[in-house]
Amino acid sequence: MADGWRLIGDDYVHVFASGGDLFAAPAERIAGRIEARGVGIIPSRHLPLGRVRLVVDCLQHSGERLPETGAVTLSQVAVPLLSLDVRPASAPTLLAQAMRRL
Repeated sequence: MADGWRLIGDDYVHVFASGGDLFAAPAERIAGRIEARGVGIIPSRHLPLGRVRLVVDCLQHSGERLPETGAVTLSQVAVPLLSLDVRPASAPTLLAQAMRRL
């Protein structure tokens, strides 16, 4: 979020299909809140709805250097899948580059 990303939901979101696209909305009970490890639950600006353009499998280990293009089907909508090692400081930059390719 420090790089300009906006929160939809922390921990879980409601996902649904409409018009051939996939959308996510925050769970009402936790909308606009995020857990900051060691600090607690804090308020955060969030989006009430967002189109899902990419699913990221957050890895805690190095993935393949040149992975095959993948997809996951949710609510009968195929969405590109990216497996990404989230430990390196470069992870947000790699994610931004992947989003630009869509």
